[in-house]
Amino acid sequence: MKFTLKELAALTKAELVGDPALQIAGVNTLEEATSEDVAFLANPRYLQNVQSTLAGAICIGKEIPLTVGKNYLISENPSHAFQQIVECLIPKQNSAFTGIHPTAVIHETVRLGKNVTVGPFVVIDQNTTIGDNAHIHPHVSIGPGVTIGSDCILYPSSVIRERCKLGNRVTLQPGAIIGSCGFGYLPDALGHQHKLQQLGIVILEDDVEIGANTTIDRSRFKATIIHRGSKIDNLCQIAHNVEIGEDNLIISQVGIAGSTKTGKHVVLGGQVGVVGHIELEDGVMVSSQSGVSKSLKKGKYRGSPAIPMQDYHRQEVYFRKLEEYVKKIKALEEKVSLLT
Repeated sequence: MKFTLKELAALTKAELVGDPALQIAGVNTLEEATSEDVAFLANPRYLQNVQSTLAGAICIGKEIPLTVGKNYLISENPSHAFQQIVECLIPKQNSAFTGIHPTAVIHETVRLGKNVTVGPFVVIDQNTTIGDNAHIHPHVSIGPGVTIGSDCILYPSSVIRERCKLGNRVTLQPGAIIGSCGFGYLPDALGHQHKLQQLGIVILEDDVEIGANTTIDRSRFKATIIHRGSKIDNLCQIAHNVEIGEDNLIISQVGIAGSTKTGKHVVLGGQVGVVGHIELEDGVMVSSQSGVSKSLKKGKYRGSPAIPMQDYHRQEVYFRKLEEYVKKIKALEEKVSLLT
């Protein structure tokens, strides 16, 4: 499929600077794009790539200076405009399976909404309710007493254990585990560990997305909650009784220990570790590989233990000069020793 720049400008509601009749067939990076591709500039740091790119057109923001001889689609949000073009030029490939596949095992007490798709080898246990337009891909396992809202997408091999609740428009990427047992044991007099039964649930509110192979543990007796609009990346571990606030972004390999709470719009970078029983207030942002050992107020943090970003950068400067400081101290010690 090909589209003219005029058509793409209309699609994205962008201002077109350049040749409206130019035919576009694909999308690519600034470095690799050809004359039939659209690319985009998200960060002014890479402005030099605009000058050298062969891209047929570039999605940019209004504040970016234009290079003569290039075609531009100018908008408030060039990344969003580029995404619209991507979705136009690379149509999504839908599953060939529709309706209820004959290999699916569905208990007679299950209640399915309208236009539900249940793929091959899905298992849905008793007393489960699934809302309209849900799409359940192959090999999904849904336990007894589960509630799933409308327009949810459960990708292959995801698991929802007993009595957990999903709101509307929830997405589970492949291998996501919702409602696994929280990690709790009691030692006896001989030091043997005895499992504490985890009898609570997990609640995922509307518009939550859970990444591939991420696990969210059920609580001991209440609920682990992921509030509306939060997005959790692949390979994360959310422990029992954690409460994630609205519109959080939790990046890959984050681990959050039990009973911790986060506010709204919290961002945790990749491989951040968070201890249990603390609270991260609205707007907390923690840089990758940091360790959070206490409650944090709104702000940016880095390090292990995590400290305010400015403090971390100042200490990092000192650390880089550590060898120099040691040499100076030794020299001073030698001078002092000569005076005694």
